[in-house]
Amino acid sequence: MSDLKETVNENIKLAMKAKDKNKLNALRYLKKLFIENDTSKKPINEMDIVIGHVKKLKDSLEMYPKESEQYENLLAEIDVLNEYMPKQMSEDEVKNLIKEIVNNTGNQFGLVMKELSPKIKGKFDGKKATQLVKDIIN
Repeated sequence: MSDLKETVNENIKLAMKAKDKNKLNALRYLKKLFIENDTSKKPINEMDIVIGHVKKLKDSLEMYPKESEQYENLLAEIDVLNEYMPKQMSEDEVKNLIKEIVNNTGNQFGLVMKELSPKIKGKFDGKKATQLVKDIIN
C-alpha cells in the first residue's frame, strides 16, 4: 500500500474518533476512488486521483450559489483534500517557469504548454497558466 493510501486510511480512523463527518465523508470517497483505481485496467498514480478529484470539485462549485449548503459542503471537502495535494505554486513561480521554457523552446504556444503542463499539474490552475503563457508570448 502506498504512503498516500496509508495516510488516508489513518486519517479516516482519526476522523471517526473525532466524529468529524465532513472529513470522514471526503476521505471515504477518496478511498473509494483509490479502490476503483486499483481494480481498473489502467491504474494511475494516487496523486493524480487526488488532483483530478479536487479539480472536479472546484469545477462543481460553479453550479451552486455561493450561499448554498452544497457550495459550502464542496468547499469543506476541497479544504480536507487540499491536505493531500502537492504544494501550490505562486503566480510568480509559474511566470518564471514559463519564461524559462520560452527561452528554451521559443514562442510557440503548444510547445510551451506541452512542457509546462506536467510541471504544474496539481500545483497551479491550468486555466490561469494558459492565460499567463498567452500574456508572456504575445
